[in-house]
Amino acid sequence: MSSKVVDIGILIIRLVIGILFIGHGSQKLFGWFGGNGLTGTGGWFDSIGIKPGVTMALLAGLAEFVGGIMFAIGLLTPLSGILIAGTMIVSVVKVHGANGLWAQANGYEYNLTLIAVSVGIALIGPGQYALDSLFF
Repeated sequence: MSSKVVDIGILIIRLVIGILFIGHGSQKLFGWFGGNGLTGTGGWFDSIGIKPGVTMALLAGLAEFVGGIMFAIGLLTPLSGILIAGTMIVSVVKVHGANGLWAQANGYEYNLTLIAVSVGIALIGPGQYALDSLFF
């Protein structure tokens, strides 16, 4: 398989995952896409023991939003992969882990997939079509 095809495959993965995280962060930060914004998300965070809720919602939203942008464009990819994987690890520990693996039971299947993809790309690199390739 040519390296160009591999680079296009990695680009597709980065764009899809990055854009999804931009959306997740937007839900927390701005209340877009059906989200609850900082106040609503902060209240929910407080209710599940993530305190102070609004501050933690801000940090999670920024990690997802900024991390998603960076992941999508391939900028500081190891850092962006860690940012978005970190939010998913907290989600597994605080929300989904007790429900088991499978998504239909509100388990951590989806979160684990996102962790694997973001860490995998962080480890192998963002491919040729990334700002990291241009700058570094």
